[in-house]
Amino acid sequence: MKVNIEIDCTPEEARTFMGLPDLTKANGVYVDTMTKAMKGVTSPDQLQEFAQQLAPMGQVGMKLFQNFVEGSMKAGAAASGKPSKTD
Repeated sequence: MKVNIEIDCTPEEARTFMGLPDLTKANGVYVDTMTKAMKGVTSPDQLQEFAQQLAPMGQVGMKLFQNFVEGSMKAGAAASGKPSKTD
């Protein structure tokens, strides 16, 4: 037997129902802090340096972050029609 239940509620209602804390204020502070920190970042190299200072992730984590940055650069270049530096 298969039973499907559909619940129509907002994320806030779901969080309250499940007893999860409201992190809206903490998220706002985090987003504001990251936005201010990223205003001076103008190149992928600066972004990578910022990430290293923010959280020393080790070699594997940095490789994942580097792949993320390169993928973002390629996606941005493809959207703008310009060739990326990684091509």
